[in-house]
Amino acid sequence: MKRFLLGLMAATVLSVPAFAADIKPAIIYDLGGKFDKSFNEAAYHGAEKFKKDTGIAYRDFEIQNDTQREQALTKFAEDGNNPIIVMSFSFEQALKKVAPKFPKTEFGIVDTVVDLPNVRSIVFKENEGSYLVGVMAAMASKTGTVGFVGGMDVPLIRKFACGYVGGVKATKAEDKVIQNMTGDTPAAWNDPTKGGEIARSQIDQGADVVYAAAGGTGVGVLQAVADKGKLAIGVDSNQNGLQPGHVLTSMVKRVDVAVYNAFMDAKNGHYTFGVDNLGLKENGVGYAMDENNKSLVTPEMLKAVEKAKADIISGKIKVHNYMADNSCPY
Repeated sequence: MKRFLLGLMAATVLSVPAFAADIKPAIIYDLGGKFDKSFNEAAYHGAEKFKKDTGIAYRDFEIQNDTQREQALTKFAEDGNNPIIVMSFSFEQALKKVAPKFPKTEFGIVDTVVDLPNVRSIVFKENEGSYLVGVMAAMASKTGTVGFVGGMDVPLIRKFACGYVGGVKATKAEDKVIQNMTGDTPAAWNDPTKGGEIARSQIDQGADVVYAAAGGTGVGVLQAVADKGKLAIGVDSNQNGLQPGHVLTSMVKRVDVAVYNAFMDAKNGHYTFGVDNLGLKENGVGYAMDENNKSLVTPEMLKAVEKAKADIISGKIKVHNYMADNSCPY
């Protein structure tokens, strides 16, 4: 415990200008750390942009185990940090314990809803973004078989998978989607070796496009797919550059924007509570195009995915939300 507190006290804290005395923002990353090339790292980039744009520093901490969730939240709140943003639904129980003890502190949580008066819950329509990359996967596949590698087997990741299947099936109804999860504990987010093994197994079964929604584990998926000369799809952050020429696209989830907006709203005295649900219409999810993947995406693919995007935003296409009933009709 003593060692943990010393580490927590040493967490990134830079001098805060006098004009920013009323805001001491903080962020606590989930397991896998802030440089996971995926979910946590997107949040880090949002916090860094806030610091660059405002000159206001922030404090951050990378937990090493589940017991540190409540400890870190309590420590930051006691130190006067505000707002405090926690990354992942795994903080739900800790936040429910800590937030009521600090009613004047503004909290935020990503990927689940905590119904408390001083909490902003930030959730995303991952099913919509996953539908789009499913369209692209079906069009890029030469075998008629594509894969999905999830991280921890929870309804949220099933939501990614279901949206992906929807996009694939809407494009080529006869195509096959192989689905595997990495595990049922938080360790599943940070196991690139196992991710690579699962990806190779799916390729052996005929998959030539594999979508990874697995946090740091996905880095192993992308590596294995590239080694086999196939195509991968990244997630959360733009991962096109991790294996250039082998990442068809990335389903970007704008956690960076959510963190940036939370810090900025607090700075401007406009911090709100309740639920922020961010989808294609709100630019909360999407797909990534850049120099690393432009040669992989044909004009026909871009036209199809943009049409699907417009139809989802207009309501013409309704992408099933697995978390609504824990089912996938596709």
